[in-house]
Amino acid sequence: MTTPHRDTDARRRGRPPATNARELELAALRLFSEHGFDDTTVEEIAAVAGVSRRTFFRYFDSKSAALWHQFDGEVQRLRTAFDAVSPHTPLMDAIREVVVGVNHYRAEDVPELRTRMHLISTVPALQTSAGPHYDAWERAVSDFAARRLNQPPDTLYPLAIGRTTLAASRAAFDQWLTTADTDLTTYLDLSLHALANGFDTRTR
Repeated sequence: MTTPHRDTDARRRGRPPATNARELELAALRLFSEHGFDDTTVEEIAAVAGVSRRTFFRYFDSKSAALWHQFDGEVQRLRTAFDAVSPHTPLMDAIREVVVGVNHYRAEDVPELRTRMHLISTVPALQTSAGPHYDAWERAVSDFAARRLNQPPDTLYPLAIGRTTLAASRAAFDQWLTTADTDLTTYLDLSLHALANGFDTRTR
């Protein structure tokens, strides 16, 4: 149940009813950070965005889905970038360049990204909801690999490329969150370059 002081405060700061998915995502991110995922309700997220609970569910089917909005947009950016990559670029180089390219963030966007990734990595309910989103990301890579290899996307090599690329990218994200000592793309480039070279430490 929404506490009175939070509800009043949220409505005072709420946006006009003509909101969008991005505004709901930002509201959810802020409330999850301030009050915890489990203690934040859909009604509170909607109130901060200045809309009704019903409007929230026009965009998302659950409060956890709101936090995946930007990630799902990245999947579409991956597909668009893969469509535009030069056919002369070697397969794994192309994958590395595309993944690194879509993960360039402005300095002012980094705190939000860190907050989102921290929540996803530490909140059990968000971890549970991750499967379909990671599957879509992985599929974007494996579909590209399948086209390059002229193989069906559900065969061994495309699937292996998609899944290992996702694993290497998640490792880069985790290291970036832990160390905070350089740009995310540095870790992605290192991890995906190592993947392409069989993690041979003699090459870079």
